[in-house]
Amino acid sequence: DSLLLEAGFLAVLVAPLRLLKWRSTAWRAHDGVTFWLVRWLLFRLMFASGVVKLTSRCPTWWGLTGEGRCGTQCIPTPGAWFAHQLPVWFQKFSVVATYVIEIAVPLLFFAPIRRLRLFAFYSQVLLQVLIILTGNYNFFNMLTIVLAFSLLDEEHVGRWLGRSKRRHASSESLAWPPSLRAVLSTLLELSTYGFLLYWSVQCFGLEIDWEKRLLDSKVAFTYHEFTTWLRAVTLPLVGLGFLSLSWEILSAMYRCACVRGCFWKLWATLQWAVFATATVGMFAISLVPFTYIDYESNGKLWPGIHQMFNAVERFQVVNSYGLFRRMTGVGGRPEVVLEGSYDKQTWT
Repeated sequence: DSLLLEAGFLAVLVAPLRLLKWRSTAWRAHDGVTFWLVRWLLFRLMFASGVVKLTSRCPTWWGLTGEGRCGTQCIPTPGAWFAHQLPVWFQKFSVVATYVIEIAVPLLFFAPIRRLRLFAFYSQVLLQVLIILTGNYNFFNMLTIVLAFSLLDEEHVGRWLGRSKRRHASSESLAWPPSLRAVLSTLLELSTYGFLLYWSVQCFGLEIDWEKRLLDSKVAFTYHEFTTWLRAVTLPLVGLGFLSLSWEILSAMYRCACVRGCFWKLWATLQWAVFATATVGMFAISLVPFTYIDYESNGKLWPGIHQMFNAVERFQVVNSYGLFRRMTGVGGRPEVVLEGSYDKQTWT
């Protein structure tokens, strides 16, 4: 599996490098840089998975009836039968929610506001858990959940484990009157949620039918409009990733400068330089498969990036993704039936 290969290679960069075991610690100044690659992989995986459902022109996805095939997929789970019996309006709404989680929410992976990243994390986990309950796709969904942990920070994980290290920070956030930074952060967060809701209503024609007591939905844009939008945002998304990575690299460089001791400061800076270079290289070559979602944008990449990608393509350290491009089982699930007979007349 290409996702497993790429995630495995990134684990080599993320895993601690303990050359000096007698002075090793669990935290390293450059950890945020290499861990950012996991977040970037998750973004490419989810965004492309949502986009290809629409660029494939699959009538099932465009008709918002993809979730109605839970009972006719290749390897359904016991929960798939119950999902298959849900009302049609709810199944169509679940497809809309899938589009929102896979296309819009991944932009929040790089949000400067912590709560927005946590919202993105729980949205992704919710989607993967629902897929696990209604379909059998081996380790894929569990691996995606593992990748989603790149959206968390030490404080949030510490709360799960009951040993948060920044309890004083939460008490400061509850102080009254709130600081200007806290007010602006809250306003930006609420504006983001409001825009997601508005975008969902406008793009998918969400409307409550009070007489029938259901939520109606439909795709309110054309294929041409979607591809035009995709062409317009692909390269800006590359720029967003570059800015996010640059911030992580500069933040890690500052942490290196704060390390105590001249030798350890030099050692941390050397590791930062090596891993930052490797991270920038991985980001650069990943742009080639990422921009496969729009070949016009792919052609605008610097030729040197294409040459770098061609040099390592056979190792599959970076890949393009596009899960469930076309919905299977639309006409029913083909099954092999084995029957036997003693008299060649009665078969059971």
